[in-house]
Amino acid sequence: MDSIVLNENDEIIIKLLHYFVTEENYSPIVLRGAKNEIWLEKLDGDYKIVRLVSNYIHNNEQLNVDLYRTSQIMKRIKRKTMSFSINALSIFINLGDNVDIDKIKTENIDLVNIKSLDELNNYAFVTDEFPTITKKTDFKEQGLELFMKLTTDIGKKNDRDAKMAEDVFTKKNPIITKILIFINLVMFLLSFILGDNLIVGLFANYGPAVEAGQIYRLFTSVFLHISFFHFLFNMYALYIIGPQIENFFGKWRYLIIYLGSGLVGNLLSIAFNLGTFSLGASGAIFGLLGSLIYFGYHYRVYLDSVIKSQIIPLIFLNLCIGFMFTGIDNAAHIGGLIGGVLFSWAVGVKYKSTKNDIITGIGMTVIFIAFLCFLAFMR
Repeated sequence: MDSIVLNENDEIIIKLLHYFVTEENYSPIVLRGAKNEIWLEKLDGDYKIVRLVSNYIHNNEQLNVDLYRTSQIMKRIKRKTMSFSINALSIFINLGDNVDIDKIKTENIDLVNIKSLDELNNYAFVTDEFPTITKKTDFKEQGLELFMKLTTDIGKKNDRDAKMAEDVFTKKNPIITKILIFINLVMFLLSFILGDNLIVGLFANYGPAVEAGQIYRLFTSVFLHISFFHFLFNMYALYIIGPQIENFFGKWRYLIIYLGSGLVGNLLSIAFNLGTFSLGASGAIFGLLGSLIYFGYHYRVYLDSVIKSQIIPLIFLNLCIGFMFTGIDNAAHIGGLIGGVLFSWAVGVKYKSTKNDIITGIGMTVIFIAFLCFLAFMR
């Protein structure tokens, strides 16, 4: 084992692989038929794809073929990961002297040609995006020691990632969901005992009353239902979806998302139906679906197929039903869906959202609520 010898290109590849995986949180992609190249993926990075290519390319025509194949693979990754756009960084370690990358026109693919790691400093777009890349790849280890460092450090990183995934996805007691269902049940029984007219008159969403100062209606109305089937359908949906969002976001962030979605749904409902009473948890539940999409986008490695095959069709189906039948508050549903995305953005996704993401999310949520207030009360 101590006789393992790595050539200069091998060492460059290993050092770059170590940097992108352990320092920048990229993950390797397994591609069928790929030889002498490593594909790395980071879905929330400016460069979603990084390619480390040691395959010898001796002229521009051969490079164009390589880049065409790369662009086709990127299109498949874009569809699979529900990405709006994908930028790639291709780092070539073994280009021939006849290759001039300055003459190659590429779309969404930045090209780098190096013979040593120090040459990365010649590419400002690389050092701007990865300012520590040359420092963090300056290892003393060589040969077997370098290979062992790569495997050990990546193993530690994979262990940390596994623990974070376990923390996010392990089922927990959905106490907030149980409390929400209990409150809905209590309000439904009160409506049955005291009469719908009294409870609806006091707590339902009603534009003129909210405008007169009864702001609480924007929140209390999400705990009211007009019939047993209305109550049963919404509580079943809350029972199915609520524990997942509570599990993914945590108890208090989940509660903020639920109530915030109901708030946004009710404001949009007032904007379109100012003089109409509206009530029900469906706006808040649509918000949970929007929240699930936002969460799934950040964890689409795990939830990609679920989002595309189940959640999005479910939302589309329910919106279609809402437009096909009368007496359904579509504005509250759409508003709740938007509110779920916005409030999820504002509270952040564990291990994924940065401080700037959360600040931006809070700002966008405040702006949108202010806009809805203008539509509802100030036109």
